[in-house]
This record gives sequence, structure tokens and C-alpha cells, in this order.
Amino acid sequence: MSESRDIQYKCPYCGKEFTITVYDSVNSEQDPDLRERCLSGDIFRHSCPHCHKDFMIQNPLLYMDPKHKFVIWVNESDNITGLSHLVEPLRKAGYTLRRCPTVSKFIEKITVLEDEVNDVMVELAKYDSFIEFIDNRKGNPQDVTAVSYEYTKDDIMKITIHADDKSMSFLIPVSALEEEIRAEKGLYRIEDKDFPCVDDAWILSLFQKKDLKS
Repeated sequence: MSESRDIQYKCPYCGKEFTITVYDSVNSEQDPDLRERCLSGDIFRHSCPHCHKDFMIQNPLLYMDPKHKFVIWVNESDNITGLSHLVEPLRKAGYTLRRCPTVSKFIEKITVLEDEVNDVMVELAKYDSFIEFIDNRKGNPQDVTAVSYEYTKDDIMKITIHADDKSMSFLIPVSALEEEIRAEKGLYRIEDKDFPCVDDAWILSLFQKKDLKS
């Protein structure tokens, strides 16, 4: 069951205090309306009743999807104190455990795991697409504002590079990504014994370590 609580909060704009509701956990199967609010990011969005300004509060949130068997811990910190007792039971039940440090990464991670796609493969596809955009398309790294996962269908994954006011999409065969991962299993192995963060920073750190060893 999803859990929420009311807290007193001071508006960052007008400084007046009021009560807001924050969610500590969301069960997407039991509360599909909250799933929609998570996918839009609205679950973190609040409005001041005094000055009517909107703002985001990224409070720690545990998101559980029993249907697709994954749990996401939304938290900037990798401290899982208070959650450690959940790790082993969830792993034994076949759940994928992940941590997302930002709301945007949380939204994308829901999409990826609902598609039942290996998120390690997604991050590799995003990295490869970025490198191809820079090396072969003569793009400027400073112009890239985001690299996003779109979908996986019929063995094809779509990745979009957003650069300023334009974008470029790449269609990548899933079989090619699987072969790339199989070639270096040790490099891409995830120790799913806590809530690992599998994102752009993670994939970049892998290649940096690889370069240092070579």
C-alpha cells in the first residue's frame, strides 16, 4: 500500500508556511493514479496556497511495481539505511532494485523497466549513441541537453539525442547491444545486493576505469 504524510513547509518564494502531502512509498499496482503522477513528476510538484507559485520537492520515495517486479528508490543519497531489511526478501522474490538520484532519471527508469528491458543495455545504447553523435555527426558535446530512451520494439531500441532546439534519433538492434554486453560480461555486471544506481554517470565510470586499465 502507498504511504503518505503531511508536513509543514515554508514556501521558497514568499516564506509563508503551509501543509503539504509527501509520499514515502507508492505501489503502482494498487494505486495506478499515483503511477501516473510519478510518470509525470507531479508527485514531487507542489503549489503554495499563498503566492500560488509551483515548486518541486524531491523527497525520498520508494516506488514498487509488483507486476513488473522492480523497486526504485528515489534519493540523491546512496544511503539505504532503513531499507536494508527489504533487500534480501525482494531479491529472493525476483525483484530488480534500483536507485535514481533525480526525478527525470526516475521517470525514465519506470519506462525502461515497464518495457522489461535491461537498463544496463539502455545505458550502453545511450552512451554509444552519444559517441556516434559527437564523432560521426560532428555534434558539439556542449550542445547536448539530454540523451533519452524512447522505446524498444521488434528488437529495435530508439534513443534520442537532444541538442539545443533540435534532436536526432538512433535505432539500435537489441541483438547488437546484447552481443556487446556478452563480450565483456565482467564490465557490465551489476551486483544487485542493494539499490544500485544504473545511469549515465555509472556507464561513464565504467569506461573511465576501462581506459585506466588499458
